[in-house]
Amino acid sequence: MIEVLLLLALPASGKSEIRRYLDTLSAGERMETFGLRPMVQLDDFPYVHLMRRISEEAEHLGVAPPFFAGPGPFIDQRDWGTLIHLINQDYAALSGPGSQETSAGRWLVRRMVNAREAAGAGPSFDFLDTAVVRHIEESIDGEARLLLEEVSARRLEPGGTVLIEFARGGPAGSSCPLPAPFGYQYSLSLLAAPILERSAALYIWVTPEESRQKNRERSIPGEEGSILHHGVPEQVMMDDYGMDDFRWLMSQSPLDGTIEVKSGDRILELPAAVFDNRGDLTSFLREDPASWSDEDLAGLRAGLADAFRRLSE
Repeated sequence: MIEVLLLLALPASGKSEIRRYLDTLSAGERMETFGLRPMVQLDDFPYVHLMRRISEEAEHLGVAPPFFAGPGPFIDQRDWGTLIHLINQDYAALSGPGSQETSAGRWLVRRMVNAREAAGAGPSFDFLDTAVVRHIEESIDGEARLLLEEVSARRLEPGGTVLIEFARGGPAGSSCPLPAPFGYQYSLSLLAAPILERSAALYIWVTPEESRQKNRERSIPGEEGSILHHGVPEQVMMDDYGMDDFRWLMSQSPLDGTIEVKSGDRILELPAAVFDNRGDLTSFLREDPASWSDEDLAGLRAGLADAFRRLSE
């Protein structure tokens, strides 16, 4: 049984589609075929989206944005670590009492400030006037409220599985090892010990060229906050996701079928497997489930079952 599944890949590789497929299965089928118990799902994309919203509001007010300047990459690349610390917060909240914060915008800003501090990134809002920060909190309150309600409602059943999705990479043309704060080597090292100690990693493999093409295909204007239909800016696709280091990390591990993660003074060997999606076994999952063909489902199931089998060997 998998306690924590890290679902990793370049953008638009099929991670969110696979999550959607798993949600259609009965609890018995998920357990029997994939070793997954009742699931809680965590994802850093909502935080990326809200960081962009915060930055847009700051620019509208004529002040320097804290996270993004326009559609480009992070201003401070250490915010890749900020995202991991937000995931750590979400994981810890699974067994917490839930937030009683009345202002969702303030709740989100406070969490981002704390996560950024933990990542060693620059100040988020300290350089902004208090009135500006309050305006930003009010402007994002509606979207932050939806996230607050989701985080507060999540509860992990005893013996359940936590699925954590995120994408990492580096500039196109880079070679491994990628320097921090790029790549999986860096981000995995920041995951909290209770996560790493229970984790297995499933990597969805597509080429960077396929990732960029599929990213363009899935992008729907007005759906920037959607898990299935958001588009990553092209500059970010080249500068942050032009390649990644997951399969390289597997090749460097002293134990077959694992990746080595250095976390503080510890070295952990995480079970790891690759699901080859270069033939695109997942895009059909964006459509209405009523249109999913038995042939497409059989191909997806066979490939996933083989990958999960390797995770449990």
